[in-house]
Amino acid sequence: MFVKPEAASALFAGPFALGTLSAPDGPAFPALVTPDGQALDLRTPFGGESLTVRDLLDDWETTLPRLRALAADTSLPRTPLAGLRVHAPVEPRQVFQSGANYRQHVIDLHVAHRAPGDDRPEGERRAEAAEIMDRRAAEDLPYVFIGLPSAITGPGDDVVLPAWTEQPDWELELAAVIGRPAHRVSVEEALEYVAGYTIANDLTDRATVFRRDMPQIGTDWLRSKNAPGFTPLGPWIVPTESIAEPNDLRLVLKLNGETMQDESTKDMIFDVARMVAYASQTARLLPGDLVLTGSPAGNGMHWGRLLRDGDVMESSITGLGVQRTRCRAEETS
Repeated sequence: MFVKPEAASALFAGPFALGTLSAPDGPAFPALVTPDGQALDLRTPFGGESLTVRDLLDDWETTLPRLRALAADTSLPRTPLAGLRVHAPVEPRQVFQSGANYRQHVIDLHVAHRAPGDDRPEGERRAEAAEIMDRRAAEDLPYVFIGLPSAITGPGDDVVLPAWTEQPDWELELAAVIGRPAHRVSVEEALEYVAGYTIANDLTDRATVFRRDMPQIGTDWLRSKNAPGFTPLGPWIVPTESIAEPNDLRLVLKLNGETMQDESTKDMIFDVARMVAYASQTARLLPGDLVLTGSPAGNGMHWGRLLRDGDVMESSITGLGVQRTRCRAEETS
């Protein structure tokens, strides 16, 4: 995605954010981006031609105060965002994804996927689903699985829909970006390990979520979620200090200008701290890793309208900016 002059203003909360940019035909570089639509190449102040955003996150405790000082120094040369290409803001080592984490979304799915012979009224089935959600929350059992970094693409790159996909769907999600190694951290301290937040769209082919050859195996997240480009990310990483309440952010996804998802992170069953803490009980989270926190109601399966060639998705989360991606059908010979 090259930033157009009319869209050059970086719409995010706080005095600065981190991004990965490039000039036409130039190498990608880490940048400090300011709300007035300017970018500061961080290779010079941090002294490294091969510097990446993940390098900055690897030493976040030292990096953050330096970024504050650089943002405040208006004498440093900056480049307008207009005309620069915006890449995914970070290349993570690991991607932790969450499913069934928005209360209304899960209740809708529970009602929509009625078991054969279940003729109970919708109200009764909704009450049953709500009881299940309450029990999950009380037992502190989020649903977390692993995604592939190779599925990540930029916030304005085209998304190629593989020819084998039958039901490609969108899933707008808040993503927490880890800033310190985290292993077996408590819920109370979990947010201390988060450097910032960004936007993720966790695309899913609904037709391949469950194994057809042997249903007892369960879900197949490799097949359904990890095609190249199935995780548009960014545009920016906004530091946690600029996001006062991550558990009260508005997520909006529009498809060809029509609003499909519009929900608050208040509807999450497990908030950001609980997701990060839970993932860390098993895995060692590393700087630059992503913790995706689930998608709210309003996916394509709900609307009976899946993604197809030419569709444009516009995704926004309060304080984090906007990403726009166009779907393109895979060319087959």
